[in-house]
Amino acid sequence: MTGMTGAGIAFGVILLCGCAAVAEVYQNNIAPDNPAILYMKAETDDPVGRLARDVESGKVTLTAREGKLGYLPDVLERLGIRVDSQALVFSKTSFQAPLISPRNPRAIYFTDNAAVGYVPGGDGIELTGTDSRNGVNFYTLNVEDGKPRIGRRDVCLQCHQGPATAGVPGIFIGSVFPSPSGAPYLHDGAIVTDHRTKFEERWGGWYVNGTHGAMKHRGNAVAPDPAEPNKLETEGTQNQTNLYRTPVTLTDYLAPVSDLVALMTLEHQTQMTNLFTRLGWETRIAEQKADESAATQARIDGLVGDTVDYMLFIDEERLKEPIQGVSTFTKTFAARGPRDRKGRSLRDFDLKTRLFKYPLSWLIYSAQFDSLPASAKDRLLHRLYDALTGADPSAKYVAMGPSRGAILEILRETRTDLPPYWKAAKN
Repeated sequence: MTGMTGAGIAFGVILLCGCAAVAEVYQNNIAPDNPAILYMKAETDDPVGRLARDVESGKVTLTAREGKLGYLPDVLERLGIRVDSQALVFSKTSFQAPLISPRNPRAIYFTDNAAVGYVPGGDGIELTGTDSRNGVNFYTLNVEDGKPRIGRRDVCLQCHQGPATAGVPGIFIGSVFPSPSGAPYLHDGAIVTDHRTKFEERWGGWYVNGTHGAMKHRGNAVAPDPAEPNKLETEGTQNQTNLYRTPVTLTDYLAPVSDLVALMTLEHQTQMTNLFTRLGWETRIAEQKADESAATQARIDGLVGDTVDYMLFIDEERLKEPIQGVSTFTKTFAARGPRDRKGRSLRDFDLKTRLFKYPLSWLIYSAQFDSLPASAKDRLLHRLYDALTGADPSAKYVAMGPSRGAILEILRETRTDLPPYWKAAKN
């Protein structure tokens, strides 16, 4: 691997680092150099940043594997990222677009607070780490003077801060209509996806392995005719359980699959992380300015409400048929807990009518959630409490049914630092 230069460090892996159009404008950008944020100047507190410091100091020595995989296996192990999270994107939607194609897709691996992007034959490994205070940081691993170095890059924000990321540095999942070479028809149908997106609109430009009955998606397909850029060749593209029917050289990757359940989990995680970042930034800026104006407080309250609704999977696109992944991700993700005395966890999948059995984001256990400003965290917990206990009678929360009581019980036992009013709550 050689060093990257210029814009060649964007973690576009996931997504439209070609700055394609998005389906919906969420928030205006917040300046990263705002005195309350100082995004690039603040010392990082994320897994990749810590690994970078350990490599630089000599505390950690990374080992490369023979062949194209290079440092990838060692980096994944040190970041605690499992291979079974592998998802492959073949659309040319990142800086390394010339290397990406249906024959040579980009592999994405992730855990709760870090992600890694790898392209066989690429100039380096792209990484992100979720900082407990400032959200997603972007890095690349390059080889310089024969030694691997992990460096932070701000140029990634050119594409990774905008409408698709709630106006803060972040990552997102994109769905495009790709040509046979993988080049997206950017003028037609490029969208950002998460758990609210219709199943049939997801994963254009991605390989998707798993079973999903008669439900259809855009994955595993290209649009062969430029005159009809939104018409995919879909024969044989649905319910694929491995990559053996594709032109991919499987020995260049760590697994022969691109797991459906892992990809759906990552979709939720990206926007959840971005919403937490936005809430934290907005609140810190207001507090530094001592801005208690009605307009500012109303804006933050609205963001709290949006964040709670997303945490609770309100407006989730329900599954019309059961789905099943093809890697061990479904089991290993759920096994990470924590669990209450009844053995229940927010990581338990449903996969019959919805993604999770107990629809509250597992990222409520994250360091990012814990590090939200106290005032924002208090507002969020109050709103969440009202939604789960029925104190807020809104139909969208009532429609959650018995899962509200189960989530409340799980949280009481697995988050011992909840405010006293949570402990006394009656379901």
